[in-house]
Amino acid sequence: MHDQQLPAIAEVRAAMTAPGQLFEMDEAEIRGVRTRVWKNAPPTLREILEVSRAHGDAAYLVYEGDRLSFADHYARAAAFARRLIDGYGVAKGDRVAIAMRNYPEWSVAFFGAAVAGAVVVPLNAWWTAAELEYGLADSGAAVLIADAERAERLSGVLPGLGVRCLVARADGAVPAGCESFEAVLGDPGDPAAASLPDVPLDPDDEATIFYTSGTTGRPKGALGTHRNIATNPVSLAYGIISAGIRAGRTVEELTAPQPRVTLLSVPFFHATGCHSVLVTSALQGGTVVMMYKWDVPTALELIERERVTGFGGVPTMAWQVLTSPDFDKYDTSSLTGVSYGGAPAAPALVDKIRERLPERAPGNGYGLTETSSVTTYNGGVNYLERPESVGPPVAVCDVKVVDPAGGELPPGEVGELLIKGPNVIKGYWNKPEATAQAFVDGWFHSGDLARLDDDGFVYIVDRAKDMLIRGGENIYCAEVEAALYEHPAVADCAVIGVPHQVLGEEVGAVIVPRPGAAVTEQDIAAFLAGRIAAFKVPVHYWFRDEGLPRNPGGKILKTRLREELLG
Repeated sequence: MHDQQLPAIAEVRAAMTAPGQLFEMDEAEIRGVRTRVWKNAPPTLREILEVSRAHGDAAYLVYEGDRLSFADHYARAAAFARRLIDGYGVAKGDRVAIAMRNYPEWSVAFFGAAVAGAVVVPLNAWWTAAELEYGLADSGAAVLIADAERAERLSGVLPGLGVRCLVARADGAVPAGCESFEAVLGDPGDPAAASLPDVPLDPDDEATIFYTSGTTGRPKGALGTHRNIATNPVSLAYGIISAGIRAGRTVEELTAPQPRVTLLSVPFFHATGCHSVLVTSALQGGTVVMMYKWDVPTALELIERERVTGFGGVPTMAWQVLTSPDFDKYDTSSLTGVSYGGAPAAPALVDKIRERLPERAPGNGYGLTETSSVTTYNGGVNYLERPESVGPPVAVCDVKVVDPAGGELPPGEVGELLIKGPNVIKGYWNKPEATAQAFVDGWFHSGDLARLDDDGFVYIVDRAKDMLIRGGENIYCAEVEAALYEHPAVADCAVIGVPHQVLGEEVGAVIVPRPGAAVTEQDIAAFLAGRIAAFKVPVHYWFRDEGLPRNPGGKILKTRLREELLG
């Protein structure tokens, strides 16, 4: 039941978007479609970088022993933009690729290339040489900024691609034909005297190509505009603040300056890491704390040492921190919230947050690479009311659920989720057929199965390809996984379909037990009985000590799991 004392979602939205308010909306014609936009959103990444400069000597990027202030970051990005234009002939619209771990240089290269007018191509640092070669060739990148590991991986193919390569953090000599990023950047000079090159940018100019995870077939390059990526920080703020207002707090209180220190647990080459953490922190003056790779003990140490206010990534990462046996050994009092997205979150995670971090606000968002991260946000009282939901769409986004014929379905019925808004990308790079199929009259066909409730809250039921059908009954993997996560011995899990001659598919569960926990198939089956329908209870089990295979964004690679387990 809804708490009658809380204002309705629609009431909060109307108040927040009224004329003269921070989240006032306007209309723009985007590729021939009239679309609501944030009136006060920065137009391009250039304006975001200019705003970031005002945060001065405050720490922007923290990596091990390195601390880069906003002023120094601005100076380096400005200098790098000029080097790209003057030394490499990069012109507006040229592609500049980045292939590296989460280092401070990643951000310098990203903002520098963007304000030089280039289309930035963040490549998946986990890719093999062949996959990286595909991304470089497909995007037509003229320049690549790589770390030493990626440069070495590519050394055999770079000459044939005609790509000029700059190597950041090279321990020794750079590969033949490459140059040192640090040497090319040189001395950026006095931050107070830094200035950006005079390259005019428009909100609908192309800004980024982020490759989709490619769990089936070749990855597709999601072609985003400056408007797409600059919309996201405002949408994220709207989602967080709207939940706070429902709980009785004021806009002034919620927008008052406060330290924001985010522990980054996902890669910058992922929309969450770039759009929602890096770019949002640049605009808001937040600090981004990075680590060499995701590691729970290190995460707890950094939360304590850097006074981290927020972390999350994907739900599993939040779960791992909150259930760590070392959690109570560290001071986590600086945390004001835990937010996550990118995968379905078990409702049990909300209970764990309330247990471990009472009075903190949990948050869950939904979005895709094609929607430039945030589309919906479920935070605070909204989340506590409806922990199974990913929240209502932010005010500039429209969503609808349709049947296979494209007909709009009423609340409560499951169908494909379609999304419209200024965050929806332009299309897929050099893939007109895939673009025409997925983007129709301003609506993006997400491929996700969802339902809406009467208040417009979105419930992601599953990816269409992850749904399994047992004897004609649809089984949504996310529902079974959510039930499994409630078992105290389950640290991680994935549900897959197992072929069956008669039923078509049966339910299989891959389970990573908590350290030291002993659990059997019978224990799990008995636990699930009564929690979910009998036909949804797994009949095949695999227990494994090693983690589940994931893409860099944290999503479980079920295709790989099926290959490993079923052949």
